[in-house]
Amino acid sequence: MNYRELGPFLESNHDAVLTTFRANGPEQMSFVTVGSLKNSAAFSTTEQRAKLRNLKRDHLCSLLISTPNWREYVVLEGTARLYTMENTKAEELSFTLREIYRSATGNEHPDWDDYDIAMRTDRRVTVVISPDKVYGTIE
Repeated sequence: MNYRELGPFLESNHDAVLTTFRANGPEQMSFVTVGSLKNSAAFSTTEQRAKLRNLKRDHLCSLLISTPNWREYVVLEGTARLYTMENTKAEELSFTLREIYRSATGNEHPDWDDYDIAMRTDRRVTVVISPDKVYGTIE
């Protein structure tokens, strides 16, 4: 199974569990809502979250994306690319956050200007998972 074969599954399933690694070794897991961005799974988070601190230190991670009943799933193992206010132009960061919103909700936001302001105020970061290995229960 490869990432490109997952299109229909990822278009309709956005509930996920991200696994990152703490500095002292154990896994740290977080619920995230994912969308597609640049042929990869992506989500946003705020700068103060443990998942982001872990990913800044170690880009390796796993992302389990599931159906709402948790009976079917796919796991993406790979590395995270981080788009932050420090390493990304404001327009590009805004674009990535908007695309994740569109993909995860299937809708346009009613007020993109307010959305952009809220994302900047929250210091939102875009996390894009580039999978090296893909597996799961879907066929």
